[in-house]
Amino acid sequence: MKMMNNRYPLEWLDDLILERFGSNGMDGELTREQLVAISEDAAKESVKIQVRIKNEIFALKRKKQIRLLVRKYHSTLIFLLDAMADRQKEDAFQNAALSRCGEDIIRCIDGLLSFLEQRYSGYLSLDERMPIVYLLVSRKEARLKLKRLQKIQTGSGQVQQALGAVVEELGQSLSMQGRSRATFRQVIYERTLLNELLQIDYSQEEAMIALLDRKLVSLNFNSAVYINLLISRFMSGLEERESLSEKLGFLSYHLKEVTQIPSGGKLFFNAGLEPVKTVLENWFRRELEYLEKQMELAGGQGLASSDQKHENKLECDLSADQIGIILRAADEARVVKSRSMSLVFQRIVPHLSTAFKRDLSYQSVRSKSYNAEENDKNIAILTLEKMIRKIRSY
Repeated sequence: MKMMNNRYPLEWLDDLILERFGSNGMDGELTREQLVAISEDAAKESVKIQVRIKNEIFALKRKKQIRLLVRKYHSTLIFLLDAMADRQKEDAFQNAALSRCGEDIIRCIDGLLSFLEQRYSGYLSLDERMPIVYLLVSRKEARLKLKRLQKIQTGSGQVQQALGAVVEELGQSLSMQGRSRATFRQVIYERTLLNELLQIDYSQEEAMIALLDRKLVSLNFNSAVYINLLISRFMSGLEERESLSEKLGFLSYHLKEVTQIPSGGKLFFNAGLEPVKTVLENWFRRELEYLEKQMELAGGQGLASSDQKHENKLECDLSADQIGIILRAADEARVVKSRSMSLVFQRIVPHLSTAFKRDLSYQSVRSKSYNAEENDKNIAILTLEKMIRKIRSY
């Protein structure tokens, strides 16, 4: 395929692998400096090749023409990858410098294949089996990225738990694909998922649906383990709300959140399961239907008595987590005395509310005091110091 300026986009790679690294081209040994220069050129050429291919595709009007062009470049790159892998088996490539240069060329080709697969996946036949050499190269890159993901530490317990589930599920998937051939769809999905997760800023504050969860739902990480983890988290949040109106508000709010998350296209983690977004939306709607029936049966009486209780509550300018930290400290320092810490929480928490929760579950507040986030501990300390300053001013 020639461009209008008669420059074939893959000319540099073609000439390097088939001619210069070919059986005839290797007769004259390349110097260390030449090999270093080739490695440096590989990164630059990759960018140039991408621009040339994009320009060619942009010049085409019909989808059929684009599909033919994308598939032609895709198959040619796989052919060059196979050829480069064959070159590396030759005796000459036992040389360390030459071997490193070969790895850089393979990395360049893999990057170009990734570019085509992510940008023009709609024009590729995704359910074809991936050639074994390309699969091995992709698996190697994926495992390196998975190790980087595994090392990430976040300040949120629930985000860390979700991240751990992703690492475990992807690790098992990569291991299984090492024993059997994978499709382009599987490999492209895993590559996209890893790239996206490595770009997330994990220092952001925790939420019921964290930034990581939004990305996983959007990318349709429909792992049964992850979906169950998400639903368990929502169940815990639902149980913390005591009144029917609070539960209804909680479910309605998070259903809206999930519905607004943009969903991915034809890529998914598990072909045997529904999209994660669909599963969550169905779960929320079933729970809402159940609650609405309960409210109908209650006839509004439960809500009236609940509202009366709210009038007697004291609102704290702290979160439930921060209240839990202070109450636990008060018990353990013997500022308040009771038969058990549980009784302290049971007697005090029902009379408190926060700006975000009218009804607090004493069991939930107590359990959260044992898994205190660093930020919550700092706010609790600042609050107590503020009280100390106030006492000194009396």
